[in-house]
Amino acid sequence: MAKKDTTYEEIISDIRNRQFKPIYFLMGDEPYYIDKISDFILNNVLTEDEQEFNQTILYGKDVDIRTVIDTARRFPMMSEYQVIVVREAQNIKSFDDLVFYAQKPLLSTILVFCYKYGKMDMRKKYASEVAKIGVVYESKKLYESQIPAFITNYLRNKKVAIDEKAVIMLTEFLGNDLSRITSELDKLLITKPADAKSITPDLVEKNIGISKDFNNFELLTALIKKDALKAHRIVHYFEQNPKNNPLVVTLTVLFNFFSNLMLYYYLPDKNDSAVASALRITPYFTKDYHLAARSFSGVKTMQIVGLIRTCDAKGKGVDNSSVLQGELLKELVCRILH
Repeated sequence: MAKKDTTYEEIISDIRNRQFKPIYFLMGDEPYYIDKISDFILNNVLTEDEQEFNQTILYGKDVDIRTVIDTARRFPMMSEYQVIVVREAQNIKSFDDLVFYAQKPLLSTILVFCYKYGKMDMRKKYASEVAKIGVVYESKKLYESQIPAFITNYLRNKKVAIDEKAVIMLTEFLGNDLSRITSELDKLLITKPADAKSITPDLVEKNIGISKDFNNFELLTALIKKDALKAHRIVHYFEQNPKNNPLVVTLTVLFNFFSNLMLYYYLPDKNDSAVASALRITPYFTKDYHLAARSFSGVKTMQIVGLIRTCDAKGKGVDNSSVLQGELLKELVCRILH
């Protein structure tokens, strides 16, 4: 079985301390950590001189498992180790023969499989043999509620702070694609003024293209506070900038919030930690649910969820042949507020 207690940090630490395993099977729906581990191995096991003859990159669509095994059984040239990375390993048709190599691996070979957007069948014999002598690591997609902490920690490791609102703006705009998130964070780090101590909403707005005043988070906040003027200003901005503010994204944000608000009403314990745990959100957002529960009754919340679903259907053309998406959102906001 996969070693559930093996973390990304532990794998990197062991490699840094030159405690290598003969096989690394990196799998899962989140490619970010798979790429990070395989790149770290490529860049840190061998010296530049050793890499020329002892570092091999294969692609799953071009090889079968026998070819991989034959390559793994070669001895290194003028080096203690050889490194083999199999990218796109999910395209290899069968791993059954890997069982024989895993039972007697060549300890001078470090064999890395990058198996993205899925995972190997842990019931197979080869899987259990690999787990005995190597590392089996599953890289799972983070929940959106985990993204604020990821952003904060990523920047903290770079010795840079970030404003809470800037975190929210990035989370809403970038979703949970870690490769995209880190790429945009690196862009912010490059463009940040040398004397700036943190990433601010203004910096995000200027360099990422997200308005700090007109975004889905600000719209949701206006609705929770029943600030009709601000809500309609944001909707008007969305109508004038439809490419950057697609209706489907706005409706997803609203639907997720009001669906969670329905769950909130039934929670026996409504302290911040209990709410955050039950709704899978960061504690920072619990105040929005406390306030929304005072602004909207349970019956009204149920009606709002239905209104959002109807708006979504009309936005996709169901029972609607002429009303533009901007008009649909205006109508939805009016009905939520009144």
